[in-house]
Amino acid sequence: MKPTVLVTGASSGIGEAIALEFAKKDCNLVIASRSNTSGLARVRDTIQTLGCDCLAIQGDVSDPEFCQTLCQHAVSRFGAVDCLINNAGISHIGLFQDMTPDQWDRLLKVNLYSVIQMSHAVLPSMLRRHSGSILNISSVWGTVGASCEVVYSASKGAVNSFTKALAKELAPSGIRVNAIACGAIDTTMNAWLDAQEHQQLLDEIPAGRMGRSDEAAMLAYQLFEGPQYLTGQVITLDGGWT
Repeated sequence: MKPTVLVTGASSGIGEAIALEFAKKDCNLVIASRSNTSGLARVRDTIQTLGCDCLAIQGDVSDPEFCQTLCQHAVSRFGAVDCLINNAGISHIGLFQDMTPDQWDRLLKVNLYSVIQMSHAVLPSMLRRHSGSILNISSVWGTVGASCEVVYSASKGAVNSFTKALAKELAPSGIRVNAIACGAIDTTMNAWLDAQEHQQLLDEIPAGRMGRSDEAAMLAYQLFEGPQYLTGQVITLDGGWT
């Protein structure tokens, strides 16, 4: 039976690359995006051309009711969710002192609460089968912190701790929980950099370049296929940067 993989934030960037990587490995896909309907439809169509079944649903994973509905649709369509990939995320660049409560509330809801809510929603399906994998897409800023991305860093640090704690709780049930702490990946999230800032960033990275979305996707699949004993890990993918 084909494994079923649920990917949030799958309409572009790392989420799109992950969905396509799992489709190439002959998995069923459930993909979600909050607002990029055209991107979501494009990714769905590409997955289907690869010969895989795909359920695409628009909605906001910061809403706990949508998280429950998304998982219910996934189980109804495919019978179970074998792997949840919490990829949806947003950033905010600027001084902490200039942020408003609404801004940090939105960021925490998308980056942290969605991870908690989606994990909670998918667990009944995994616990019944005593099997499953949860993978959280995090950031190196969750480990070392970043000036002008203070609340973003806090959200990703919380995701890293959540990953380690949930892994300990679920290991006896045969469910693995891991995270990928991404460095600078070449996506639209980094499009705000001007040419000089971009070059300065590359000069700081020992690998001499940004990472690619497909590299994050390959690592995601390797973790899914990895040994059962591999759980509770936050694996850094940053070209030696941090």
